[in-house]
Amino acid sequence: MSSTKAGQPERDPRSASIPTARTAVVGLGSTKVQKWHLERLAFVYVRQSSPQPVVEHRESRLRQYALVDYAVALGRPRDRVQVIDEDQGQSGRHAENRAGFQRLLAEVAIDHVGIVLGLEMSRLARSDKDWHHLLEVCGIFGTLVADQDGVYNAADPNDRLLLGLKGMISSVELQTMRNRLEKGKLSKASRGELFLDVPLGYVKTANGELALDPDEQVRSVVGLIFDKFDEMGSVYAVYRYLIGNNIRLGIRPHNGPHRGELEWRRACLPTLYRILHHPFFAGTYAYGRFQIDPKRQHEGRSRKAQKTMPIEQWKALLHGRVPAYIT
Repeated sequence: MSSTKAGQPERDPRSASIPTARTAVVGLGSTKVQKWHLERLAFVYVRQSSPQPVVEHRESRLRQYALVDYAVALGRPRDRVQVIDEDQGQSGRHAENRAGFQRLLAEVAIDHVGIVLGLEMSRLARSDKDWHHLLEVCGIFGTLVADQDGVYNAADPNDRLLLGLKGMISSVELQTMRNRLEKGKLSKASRGELFLDVPLGYVKTANGELALDPDEQVRSVVGLIFDKFDEMGSVYAVYRYLIGNNIRLGIRPHNGPHRGELEWRRACLPTLYRILHHPFFAGTYAYGRFQIDPKRQHEGRSRKAQKTMPIEQWKALLHGRVPAYIT
C-alpha cells in the first residue's frame, strides 16, 4: 500500500509521464539568462508536422506544453508566457504557410521577447533559410533560444555555431526522410501498385488495387466521352454535347465528409482533358507524369509549380496493368 504524509495529497500517477519544470529543458538556469530577459515575454513554440502526430503523439505534445511551467519557474508570471501553437499540423519545411512562426519573428523584431523555447530545433524550422533568419533576428535583439539541451545566445559566436549545426542537422533529417519516402513510393510504383491518382470512372478496392467504378451509369458516361471524342474530334465539342444534353459526370470525392460517395456534377473542360489524357483509361499504369518545378515553387507560383513531364521521363510505365475503357 502507498502512504502519504499528513496534509499532502497523493500523487496522481498520470503526471508521471509529463515532464516537470526542472526536467523540461536541461541547463536553462544558465548565467546567460539576465534580468532584462526575465522582464520580457517568453514564447513557447509548439508544432508537430502533420495532423496524425498531433492526434496520436500525445507525449510529444505534453512535453512541449510543459515548457510553459519551466518559463514560470524562471520567475515570469504565467500571463507573461505565451504559447504559439497555431502551426500544429504544419510542416516545418517552409515558413510561408506557418502563421505562428511569422508571428514569432514579428514579436522578436519589435523587441518584446526575452526567450524562445522549443522542445528541439526542428520544431522551429527545418529550412536553413528560415532557421538562420530566426537566429539573425534573435541575435540582433538579444533574444535567447532554448531547447531540451540548453539555452543559447544567438549573438555569441560559439552558441551561434552550435545553433547553426543543430539547424543543419534538422534540415538534413527532413531531406533524409523525404528521400526515404520517395524511394518507397518508387519501389511500389515500379510494380504498378501505387495509386495516388484515382480518376473518374475508377475506384480503389480494399486491397489497394484499381477497379472500374461499380456504378453502371458512371461507366457508361465515361465510355460516351471517348465515343463522342472519337466522333467529334475535339474536347470542346464533347463538352458542348454533354452540357446540351444535361449529361453529368459521376464523381467520388477523395476527401471530406462525403469521401467515396457518388455525386453527379456538371461537366467541365479540365475534367474532360484529364480523362482524355490519363493513361489509366487505356489500361496503362503510369507514375511520374508530373513533377514540381522548384523554381516556380520558390517564386510562390503554387498553382503553376507542377509541370508535365515527357513520357520518356516517367518513373513507371506498365501496359495492361489496370482495367481499361479503351484500347
